[in-house]
Amino acid sequence: MVLFLFWFAILVVLIMDKKQAKSRVEKLKDEINHHRYLYHVLDKPQISDSAWDSLKHELSELENKFPDLIAPDSPTQRVGGKPLPFFKKVSHSAPMLSLEDVFTKEEFEAWLARISKIVPTDKLDFFGELKVDGFAMSLTYKKGILNIGSTRGDGKVGEDVTENIKTIQAIPLKLREPKESEIKNIGLNPDKVLKLISNGEIEVRGEVFMNKSVFEKINLEQKKLGLAEYANPRNTAAGSVRQLDPKLAAKRMLDFLAYSLVIDLGQTEHNQEHSLLKLLGFKTDTEARELKNVKEVESFWNEIHKKREKMAWEIDGLVISVNSNQTFSKLGVVGKAPRGAVAFKFPGKEATTKVLDIIIQVGRTGVLTPVAVLDAVDINGVNVTRATLHNEDEIRRLDIRIGDTVIVQRAGDVIPDVVNVLKNLRPKNSKEFNFPKKCPVCAGEVKRLEGEAAYKCINKKCPAQHREGLYHFVSKKAFNIVGLGPEIIDKLVDESLIKDSSDIFKLEPKNLLGLEGFAEISADKLVASIQKSKKISLARFIYSLGIIHVGEETANLLAVYFNSIENLSLASEEDLKKVPGVGEKATSSIKKWLEDKENKELLKKLLKEVEVQRPPKLSKKLAGKTFVLTGTLESLSRDSAKEKIRLMGGDVSSSVSKETDYVVAGENAGSKFDKAEKLGVKIISERELLKMLE
Repeated sequence: MVLFLFWFAILVVLIMDKKQAKSRVEKLKDEINHHRYLYHVLDKPQISDSAWDSLKHELSELENKFPDLIAPDSPTQRVGGKPLPFFKKVSHSAPMLSLEDVFTKEEFEAWLARISKIVPTDKLDFFGELKVDGFAMSLTYKKGILNIGSTRGDGKVGEDVTENIKTIQAIPLKLREPKESEIKNIGLNPDKVLKLISNGEIEVRGEVFMNKSVFEKINLEQKKLGLAEYANPRNTAAGSVRQLDPKLAAKRMLDFLAYSLVIDLGQTEHNQEHSLLKLLGFKTDTEARELKNVKEVESFWNEIHKKREKMAWEIDGLVISVNSNQTFSKLGVVGKAPRGAVAFKFPGKEATTKVLDIIIQVGRTGVLTPVAVLDAVDINGVNVTRATLHNEDEIRRLDIRIGDTVIVQRAGDVIPDVVNVLKNLRPKNSKEFNFPKKCPVCAGEVKRLEGEAAYKCINKKCPAQHREGLYHFVSKKAFNIVGLGPEIIDKLVDESLIKDSSDIFKLEPKNLLGLEGFAEISADKLVASIQKSKKISLARFIYSLGIIHVGEETANLLAVYFNSIENLSLASEEDLKKVPGVGEKATSSIKKWLEDKENKELLKKLLKEVEVQRPPKLSKKLAGKTFVLTGTLESLSRDSAKEKIRLMGGDVSSSVSKETDYVVAGENAGSKFDKAEKLGVKIISERELLKMLE
């Protein structure tokens, strides 16, 4: 069916005259916009993506044949802008304000008490909506067509990012014209609304954000390329909108929720604005609702807090506004925040608690890590009893002692850590902590190696290192053996069922039946999981070996460069030094590991048990080319740019010479730029580099 539509569209374009084409273009635009509204606003698609693409293809063909029919509101113009040299400044018609934060019921009631001095609050009703963890955007429409999209900036002046926000499908390029009956249903005057849509200027404000699933997909791609992962959806979305090239922004699949109108269309309540925004073609918060009293506000907060983690995007609380626009205006502004609304935040990812003890854990590389044993504290719904203190230098920096009251931070699945010590609360009987001179597990010698912050147990036979190495081997980023965690590893080691990692693959159900917690079904299930994990990529296999200084990124670089574990095992130190992106410490550590007799034997045994898959061939587009980076890059971090160049076969140098092929000049380029000019080395922009990296 899709193929038929495609060829039918081509045939139609060939035989049309301009008058027919104009009529067809308008109909296609209306149809495409209608299905955009069904999909992105109502979440009720009526046609498949491929059929929608076919309609857009026909429109594109007609516009190519009759270029003067191309209009700014055409769906084909979402990704059409050329890369910009910089962003223009835009003054906001009304300040884009921030909100006061409240964190508890008591703080919320204190806010009510403050505004009750200006307006009576006993009969106030409210409007509650999700506080999306994105960034604010202003959209201005003239005669119904998107004119300018701008960032918040300092609240008064932002940046014109119109070409980039056009790439967001949830943002209409042309406002939908509601039916008169739809406008009447929300209590507004159809004549006034329709007149302003067709002939006036309308400003819409909302939040640009990135769905969790999109963020995970982007980071998965970064992993595959051996590049650094992005920190969080909000920063990634913000960086995407500030790309100078709209095509790069389009790849990020950003989203948008509209939450207010900066124009009088007759609305008297905030809930009417949400209803009208939806009629105009915007995606709005489906959880948002009117709240008749404080009890309903609390109930709404509890409901959303419970399902927060399951939502498609990150939120950090609710926005609670006085629903009456007249009352909201009367309350005015204090500082940079409106009095008539607050951000009712969810529990933070930090909390205070007491340090009960400081203990030492020994890792797979022998590093001794100090850990604070805490008086149990709830941080964002998780019971936290321990936090890492990293190393001796961090203990000295924090000046942390047993008995101290501390601030503990938890971010996602990352191990909690202590970020501050409240020294004013320090008890007189607090105790300083000193690093042990012997390993607490094997009593082996402990040394602080030159140039490193960590103390290490230098006994290679240390049981703690051996077990931690096995935990690492089966972990998610290595062999990812589901069902085989530290507790079962410990049992297998204690019962002498495994001595090294290769023994894991020799396990049979009968070996497990004698262990506590195992029956026939669970034993079969674990062995099946082990067998399933035998096929592994080269990068993950290298990572699983637990070589010091070889993380995921370095493992990927080694896999791409050597292409097989056999090639890597035969590599000389000189060979290893040639691997782009692998430093001296890693090179030395890899060579030392490969030369160790026990490791050689382990590698032989492992290769008899598992199938290591070679990586796919990557582009050598930049092979033989040397780049030097200078200045601040807009869309790439310096490390990210280096890795992308190296993954395409190029080399990156820290200094400019006659052998340099390209100097990539970012903002505030320094002396390297001047030297390149003197030597006649070609200087390219970030935009040109990105084009080379496509």
